[in-house]
Amino acid sequence: MDDSTLDEKFIHQGDMLANRVKKKYKHLRKQFARENIEVFRLYDWDIPEIRAVVDWYAGHLVIGEYTRTQTVPEWLPAMGAAVAKALDVPPEMVHLKERRYGSRDGKRYKRLDYTDKKIVMSERDLKFYVNPDDYVDTGLFSDHRNTRMMVRDMAKGKDFLNLYCYTGAFTCYAAKGGARSTVSVDRSETAIAWVRENLRLNDIQDEGNTLFQEHTFAFLKKAKARDMRFNLAVVDPPSFSTTRVSGYDFDVVRDHPMLLTMVIELMTAGSTLFFSTNHQNFESNMGNLPVSGIKEITSETIPVDYESKKKTIHRCWEITI
Repeated sequence: MDDSTLDEKFIHQGDMLANRVKKKYKHLRKQFARENIEVFRLYDWDIPEIRAVVDWYAGHLVIGEYTRTQTVPEWLPAMGAAVAKALDVPPEMVHLKERRYGSRDGKRYKRLDYTDKKIVMSERDLKFYVNPDDYVDTGLFSDHRNTRMMVRDMAKGKDFLNLYCYTGAFTCYAAKGGARSTVSVDRSETAIAWVRENLRLNDIQDEGNTLFQEHTFAFLKKAKARDMRFNLAVVDPPSFSTTRVSGYDFDVVRDHPMLLTMVIELMTAGSTLFFSTNHQNFESNMGNLPVSGIKEITSETIPVDYESKKKTIHRCWEITI
C-alpha cells in the first residue's frame, strides 16, 4: 500500500473516530459535569478497523492503540490529531500510547516515559492524581467508579482491606465513607507512594489507614498469623503476574479460588468481599468457597460510558461471608 493510499485510509478512519467520539462526548459531558466526574471513556474499539481507546481527562485526551504486528507508526498520531481537532483539544494535552495484548508479554506494562508529572482529577467529591504519560494506565480506573460508591456506602464503621490497591481509589472512598480503619496492599513501591499522595490530597489522615508494600500472598499469610480481621474488602487482581511468588506465576483464572479462600480466612461472619477481574475469558470457580452467598453484580458496576455490546470491561461479584 503506497503512502497516498495510507493517507486516505488514515483520513477516513480519523473522521469516523472523531465523529464517534464527538457524539459520545456531547451525550455524556453534561451528565458527568453534574456529578463532578472529570474522567470518562469516549471510545473503546467500537469500530472493528479502528483499534483504539479514547479517554477524557478534564480537557486532556488519553488515546491508546491496541497494537498488533500490522501496526503502522503514523496511525496513532493521525487518530489523535483527528480526535483533538473534533474536541478542540490543543496538541500538548493529547497523550498517545500503545496498549499491548498478550498475557505474559513483558512489554505490556513497561514504563513508557519518565515525566513524573501528575495532574489532579475530580471524581464526585474526591480528587485523584493521574499521570497521563508514563504508564499504560494513568492511575485511576474509571470503570470502577460505581463499585467505589458501593464500597463507600457500606464502609461506615468497617475495617476495610484493599488488595492489589494500585493507587488507592477504593481506599479513599472507604475512608470518606467512614471506615474505622483501612489497609491497602500492593507490591509496587510506586503504587504505595501514590496511595499516600491520594490520601493526603483528600485530607485523609495517616492514622488508621495503613499501607503495606508487599506481595499479596505474603501479606495474607502474615495477616493470618497476626490474627488481623476485616469486614469489608476489595480484591481486584491483575489477570496475570509474572513475578514469582511461592514458586509460581499468578493466573487469575487458575488461582482465584486459592486467593479468595485466603482472604475469607481474614474476614468476620456477615462481612462483604467485592471480587473483580478484567480477564476477558474469565471462568468462575467459586462454588466451593466457604461463604454464605455469591452474587455477580457486573451490570450494576459498569458505568454508562463503559456499556458495550461487544465486550465487558470487567466482571464483579459481591461475596457474603
